[in-house]
Amino acid sequence: MGEGTTDLKKNIGFVAALSTVMGTVIGAGVFFKAAVVSEATGTVSLSLLAWFLGGVITICAGLTAAELAAAIPETGGMMRYIEYTYGKKPAFLLGWAETVIYFPANIAALAIIFSTQCINLFGLSPSLLVPIGVAIALFLTLTNLLGSKVGGHVQSFTTLFKLIPIIVIVVFGLFAKSDVQISLLPVTAGKDLGFATALGHGLLATMFAYDGWIHVGNIAGEMKNPRKHLPQAILFGLAGIMIVYMLINYVFLKTMPIGQIIGNNNAASDVSTVLFGELGGKLVTIGILVSVFGAINGYTMTGMRIPYAMALNNTLPFSKQLKKLSKNGIPINCGILQIAIACIMIFLGAFNTLTDMLIFVIWIFYTMTFLATMILRKREPDMHRPYKTLFYPVVPIIAILGGSFIVINTLFTQTILALVGLALTFIGLPIYLYKSRQKVDTE
Repeated sequence: MGEGTTDLKKNIGFVAALSTVMGTVIGAGVFFKAAVVSEATGTVSLSLLAWFLGGVITICAGLTAAELAAAIPETGGMMRYIEYTYGKKPAFLLGWAETVIYFPANIAALAIIFSTQCINLFGLSPSLLVPIGVAIALFLTLTNLLGSKVGGHVQSFTTLFKLIPIIVIVVFGLFAKSDVQISLLPVTAGKDLGFATALGHGLLATMFAYDGWIHVGNIAGEMKNPRKHLPQAILFGLAGIMIVYMLINYVFLKTMPIGQIIGNNNAASDVSTVLFGELGGKLVTIGILVSVFGAINGYTMTGMRIPYAMALNNTLPFSKQLKKLSKNGIPINCGILQIAIACIMIFLGAFNTLTDMLIFVIWIFYTMTFLATMILRKREPDMHRPYKTLFYPVVPIIAILGGSFIVINTLFTQTILALVGLALTFIGLPIYLYKSRQKVDTE
């Protein structure tokens, strides 16, 4: 692969790359995963260790995958890396999994949490959880069907707002007086599950908050000096996110006893109320709602492009309909498909069930991507690589071991959830074989 594979203008410097990394990864998960991480680990010490290890794995993941992004700067990102290394079948399964699990589950999970926060903020009936969730998911799908400019404006507006509640909670929370006693050492599990199982559950939960790092390497083709600035942006950006995530969770655990955070999806709102009083707590909750709104919009906007790209290659059923664009240039039928799956998930699944399943499935492909970096180093040593993974092969090995731990641990400790995720993924296999035969017959 040579430099001629892309015509992108090289105008992104270090600061822009750093803000892209942080803006891509920081989402809604940091506000709502404290409840399940605390529940999984049972102690303050193991909770914070899970957030720390999640950050370390994410940094290694970003530094590893960025090598492929710089060497294969093509639209489609991870799907293209998988196809280039392993072939069309695994790449199709990734696209299929993103179409039927990853993006709809993200939209559904975030819609559920948006609804939960609305109910908490306005004192509404819990019976409105599903209707509000469906309404917000539908509203943002319709907004994006108006055109990419509209969706882009919503994204720009909410990106600015999502940092405000994080900064406010961390800055005020660190210096606020508290009667809660916390112990950071020794690091122990608070459940009968055992240390490894508790850590595995906690780590899986943190990965939803850290998710999004796969996209940070996609700007490599537009960077002035990717060899120098890309690893710096990833390292400092993801390390900064890890520190922020650990600080905000430390504030949660310092402000309220861990027993009040366990299983409490309103923990961020409750902590804000303790720190700032009822009015201040409501204002911070509104800021969190804007952040979640933006996250749903982001997944809605990018998710519908996956089945569209696959339909262009005629690899999906009803490809003819799925590649149809609206007058605004939006893949309208892909948007309808995505929201239909997301609405079914809103009716069927809880926030944590959906996020655990999507993280389990996507981390199978993430781990394959880390391995692909090492495979291509051996298979194509002369491939043009504008950026090479730092501290090779240690960093890719850490990423592979971290990814393998997440996948294997989930398979053994949340077997039904994992099997459902695998079944939904492998349903794509007969579809791929059928469409492949159909393509051969028509040639």
